[in-house]
Amino acid sequence: MSELLALHGGRRTVPEGFIKPWPHVTEADRRAVLAVLEAARIADQQRVQAEGLAREWADYVGVKHCIPVNSGTAALHMCVAGLGIGPGDEVIVPAFTFWASAAAVLHHNAIPVFVDIDPRTYCIDPALIEAAVTDRTRAVMPVHIHGMPADMDPILEIAARHGLAVIEDVAQAHGARYKGRLCGSMGDAAGYSTQATKTLSSGCQGGLFTTDDDEVHERAALLQYFGERVVPGRERQDQQYNAQGLGWMYRGDMLSQAFVRSQLKRLDENNALRAMNCRFLTDHLSDVPGIQTPFVPDECEHVYYNYVVGFDPAPLGLEVSPRALRERVQAALEAEGVPVGQWQRRSVPAQDVFQRRVGYGGGCPWVCRASEVTYNIEDYAHANAFLDAHCYVFDVNPPNGLELMGMYVEAFRKVMAGLDQLLD
Repeated sequence: MSELLALHGGRRTVPEGFIKPWPHVTEADRRAVLAVLEAARIADQQRVQAEGLAREWADYVGVKHCIPVNSGTAALHMCVAGLGIGPGDEVIVPAFTFWASAAAVLHHNAIPVFVDIDPRTYCIDPALIEAAVTDRTRAVMPVHIHGMPADMDPILEIAARHGLAVIEDVAQAHGARYKGRLCGSMGDAAGYSTQATKTLSSGCQGGLFTTDDDEVHERAALLQYFGERVVPGRERQDQQYNAQGLGWMYRGDMLSQAFVRSQLKRLDENNALRAMNCRFLTDHLSDVPGIQTPFVPDECEHVYYNYVVGFDPAPLGLEVSPRALRERVQAALEAEGVPVGQWQRRSVPAQDVFQRRVGYGGGCPWVCRASEVTYNIEDYAHANAFLDAHCYVFDVNPPNGLELMGMYVEAFRKVMAGLDQLLD
């Protein structure tokens, strides 16, 4: 007889309070932030932290230019603007991502065109990109989802063949590598998020824009501060109050930038620890019937922003849908103390903004540019199937280690062995 599940009053596997939160804040992080507050002229720290982070991140990625901003969405919008993408232009985006990837396109009155994902990696499927190219297509935006690098070589080849720009969405993949190359270093421009949960965390909000192209950098920089190029902290000396174009207020803040700079010193170490935790989970869960563990191609160095688990009732001989199995197992795991849950609940093209073409002022950019782009939910079968069958295991980050991962494995085995308690 299977052990009584915590959901039904049994022993909880992961003790209350055992899991340590992310980001892991060290004394060095505290000193970095405190140094900003203790500076003789705190206003000068706007320039010091922004310039320091820009230099350090550009050096890490191996690109010429970086602009720290207040969100990953802002960074992606700057990519779109910097590449000269304009009203009515089309940008190819994966159907499964956070909708900010597509929002950055809409922010510049361009039109997202979605393609389905690779069912193994959950990144954009390069084999589907070319069919989505039209005479309006200007760029493709691969998203390195969950810390998994997209298959960049065929994407870059297709882009070169059609004269398209490549925007890398690296919001979840700081330090991930594809064939030895860092994600964010392969396309024409890249946007990163440093939101609190990210592998490179600000503890709050933030983002990073990068490019190797001087002209793209110049155009993108105008978006950061109301259409002017002004060094943070030197407004009184340098600002002309003459907008050279339409700009936003996308600057980051100095305290979070100081925190990111401190965290950057441990990014590779933290990524290695996270990968070790996740490889342990895969090693111990891959032989559990009904559980699907992440597939990692040999050429990819996954940094596991999240650990993704799929549920397949077929090997169990169950007459239930993958979604029904996932929902019941997920509830049982939560009761065992394992932090699991959903992230996206529907594909991006299935969201109201695309189904209703909300956009700007009565349906722009679609109506204003006579766009024939359609968003049929059924066209994204792999994205839909992923959303039904998968959940996330959270808190695989350091300083949590293999002791906690062992508890996660124990909880999974306990729940999967006790399915009779869930499916009556």
